[in-house]
Amino acid sequence: MKLFRFTYLRRDFNKWSIYTLAIIAFIVIPILTIFFKLFSGPGESWSHMIKYLLLDYSLNSLYLILGCTLLTLVFGVSSAWIVSRYKLPFQRALEWLLILPLAIPSYITAYAYAGFFDYGGSLEFLLRNIGLTSSKFSVTNIYGLIFVLSISLFPYVYVVSRAVFLYQSGRLIEASKSLGASEFQTFFKIVLPMARPAIVGGLVLVLMEVLNDYGAAKYYGVHTFTTGIFRSWFALEEISTAVYLSAILLVLVFAIIGIERFLRGNRSYEISGKSDFKLPKLALSPSWRVLVFIVVSIPILCGFVLPLGQLLYWTVLTFSKVASLSFITIAFQSLGIAFLTSLLTVTFALLVVHFPLWNRIKLLSKSSHLAVLGYAIPGAVIAIGVMIPTLHLDKWLIKVGKQMFDLDLGLLINGTLVVLIYAYIIRFIAVAFNPIEAGQLKIGKSLSESSRLLGKGTLKTFFKIDLPLLKPSLFSAFILVFVDAMKELPLTLILKPYDINTLAVKAYEYASDELVMESALPSLCIIITGVIPILFLNRLILNGTK
Repeated sequence: MKLFRFTYLRRDFNKWSIYTLAIIAFIVIPILTIFFKLFSGPGESWSHMIKYLLLDYSLNSLYLILGCTLLTLVFGVSSAWIVSRYKLPFQRALEWLLILPLAIPSYITAYAYAGFFDYGGSLEFLLRNIGLTSSKFSVTNIYGLIFVLSISLFPYVYVVSRAVFLYQSGRLIEASKSLGASEFQTFFKIVLPMARPAIVGGLVLVLMEVLNDYGAAKYYGVHTFTTGIFRSWFALEEISTAVYLSAILLVLVFAIIGIERFLRGNRSYEISGKSDFKLPKLALSPSWRVLVFIVVSIPILCGFVLPLGQLLYWTVLTFSKVASLSFITIAFQSLGIAFLTSLLTVTFALLVVHFPLWNRIKLLSKSSHLAVLGYAIPGAVIAIGVMIPTLHLDKWLIKVGKQMFDLDLGLLINGTLVVLIYAYIIRFIAVAFNPIEAGQLKIGKSLSESSRLLGKGTLKTFFKIDLPLLKPSLFSAFILVFVDAMKELPLTLILKPYDINTLAVKAYEYASDELVMESALPSLCIIITGVIPILFLNRLILNGTK
């Protein structure tokens, strides 16, 4: 049997198998680094961490998970069902406005809310102008953090829920209504169970972002695993302690993914597609229409209008102080890094999709799904997982330089854009992978197989047939990665070169130095780069339902 397996592997092994294994190694290095580093033992402060801080990190992370789960489901699912089921004023505007909170990073929303409710802030100013007074109200606590993260991230649940609701079988809903079920009963007995896999998938993305958050949690003074990793890395300068916290955070992340897979099981929720009867939207009475319109407007006002208004107000006050040649330089550095990251990430995503297809070993043919691991791993963990092996590589290069050339080469890799962009690729390759894989599935295998039957090679077939047909998917993957790279904070804080800055880091630095008003201009620049892809995402949803 072993000889048969060896012969089988030897027969099917080709150059694409080697490239596939190289891609696998490229993606899993951060995870393996964290795993192997655990065997070197914890740092000196680990016992102190266990005694005084670990319980706090764990409970706060658990509260964030539970609170954000509840609020994002309420905001996301209710909004998606309302705009999908009922006729409302400004229907089309509401549909894409509900996605726009994704354009504002959660840490920027946190800055805006802290300024709005702060002592002497915008709320107090508005109330004083109309002759009212307000008691002091602070949002810089765990409850405020739960609300800010939920109102920033609920569009992940909204987008997938709305896509499913628009595809929902009208015949099933009509059958339920004809059997005497109310609208309320139909929603909870038929609609919600059918949409559960998609909703849970969107919720998992929300929880990944919650665990990845650093800027909002740090500013609100809430201790989480991510803030603990930064404290161990920068304040205590103990890599081993940061690694142990990263390992616990990884276990928590994979536990969430495992629970989602377990709950889904082998269930299949198939909805007959475009040929099926689509349920027309219901008209509501005037009073109900006003009430429902107010309900669906609350997430827009809280998640987009209020933060944007606060940032615009601050920008007017501080523009002359912040806008300078150095700020323009930072803006162009951010755009350049995001552009290069997007280009390389899309390229690697193409390789991740196609190398396993061209490889003949079945075991490796499914390895492309390892790409989704990157987005599930918090940025701080990826940063540590990337920095440790590159530091060892730098030490080896320094040793070689001294022995062979009698030169002190210094750090050649760490502290450069190479390491930062490599970490970006690991983090965002899943963002590019999903649309490219979807595009490849639409193309199918028939055209490529026909080309090879006509004597064309694998690469020539790819460049002549697959690549031109994948252009829309490549474009969507590019802009989605571009937006994520522009607003990424934890990973950038750890790995960015000293002489390079980004808009996200600049906004964080202003807020950390208690200059939160000055953070408005770089924050607005990040938002502007995020709005266009959000509108493009909405267009994709609409086109998919036609």
